[in-house]
Amino acid sequence: MWRAGHSVADRSGLGAGMTETTVTVPPLADPPAAQQGLPIRHALMALAVVAVWGTNFVVIKVGLAHLPPLLFAALRFTFAVFPAIFFIKRPAISWGKLAAFGVLIGAGQFGLLYIAMGHDISPGLASLVVQSQVFFTIGMAAAIDRERVRGYQIAGLVLAVAGIALIAAHATGASTPLGIMLVLGSALSWSGGNLITKAAGKVDMLGFMVWASIFSAPPLYAASFLFEGWPRIAAGLASATPATWAAVLWQTVGNTLFGYSIWGWLLARYPAATVSPMALLVPVFGMASSSLLLAEPLPAWKLGAAALVMSGLAVNLLWPRLRRTVG
Repeated sequence: MWRAGHSVADRSGLGAGMTETTVTVPPLADPPAAQQGLPIRHALMALAVVAVWGTNFVVIKVGLAHLPPLLFAALRFTFAVFPAIFFIKRPAISWGKLAAFGVLIGAGQFGLLYIAMGHDISPGLASLVVQSQVFFTIGMAAAIDRERVRGYQIAGLVLAVAGIALIAAHATGASTPLGIMLVLGSALSWSGGNLITKAAGKVDMLGFMVWASIFSAPPLYAASFLFEGWPRIAAGLASATPATWAAVLWQTVGNTLFGYSIWGWLLARYPAATVSPMALLVPVFGMASSSLLLAEPLPAWKLGAAALVMSGLAVNLLWPRLRRTVG
């Protein structure tokens, strides 16, 4: 997940004569810096975030029942900007980094993901395949920042690739080759966003998400008008139900603002090796919720693919910590 830390602070006062206020979320005392484990309250916060992120794939499917994919993504980031931008100060980061992050995460990660989930991949499999972003991030960091690739990372990648290959071999019904490629493209875009966040350092993650979303919505609207067309857009808006708009709102508030803000808050206070392994539960929530709520079948090959991908992620995230503990 994103590695930048976050101190959740909202500021108002963009207009003349307005007062500035600071709200800290959550109102909990910071843990000692040397503490390695998560206390129960903060572990529950992390669990809430991964539960939101995992079950969010089912929510996406609800929105896509009426809205075209690119329009759905554009609305998500529009509501991430307004009205929050009037109350949250722009973080101390260049416009270039905000723009690059906004385009990669908006048009890249979620634009491609929503298109794939329209007809070409099930929510459960999408929640699994998109976790390949971990390995794309490692590879891009090695190529761009000259970070060394370790043996255990290669072993984890081999396991994950084997899982994705198993999904591709059964690309009928639950997924298509196009759907898998689109979700891999989504994961690649997410990885680019990770590197930008890493280069930005410790910033206000809530403000970062809000202000970067300025650059997410316009290319999505442009692509929607170009590829989906006004008749389809108008029909989607006209047929949207309260459940559709609830899905859009959940994408904005639950997945974007709550999820990434709390995750960044935890990463600012604990080692990444303590927080990051919780992300392994995202596909668990994704596949379980899709099975329970959308009746997505879980045949043996799908469970085997999940085991391979999650084993690869576990090796990558947990091996360094295990080696330090044993050492």
